[in-house]
Amino acid sequence: MSEAAVLLGVSDDTVRRWLDAGQLTAGVDAAGRKVVDGAELAVFARAQATAVPDPSAVGRSARNRFVGLVTEIVEDKVMAQVEIQSGPHRVVSLMSTEAVRELGLTPGMLAVAVVKSTQVIIETPGGMS
Repeated sequence: MSEAAVLLGVSDDTVRRWLDAGQLTAGVDAAGRKVVDGAELAVFARAQATAVPDPSAVGRSARNRFVGLVTEIVEDKVMAQVEIQSGPHRVVSLMSTEAVRELGLTPGMLAVAVVKSTQVIIETPGGMS
């Protein structure tokens, strides 16, 4: 249950309340500990996720939008590194310094990072499958 709490970003007590309320179900492992099925946890996590509305009102094919605050901009004469904090996610973009200026990007402003990639690497802890 503690691992489920960490994965959902909540306390163990919150997971227990969800179990008591019937929002999640738990089984018992060989050691007698309560466990939550990973597939059920994934469905629950997706249902609990609340996306911040995209304020840009732009139609686009990319589905991965990270709405957040610009936290840092490091720039030189040609290139800039822009960081956005979107909930628990830190998104970093490399772009031209000219683009940063044209967009008027400054730390603390609302921005949307749009990610469209054909290469996304997925790893599992400890090489587990």
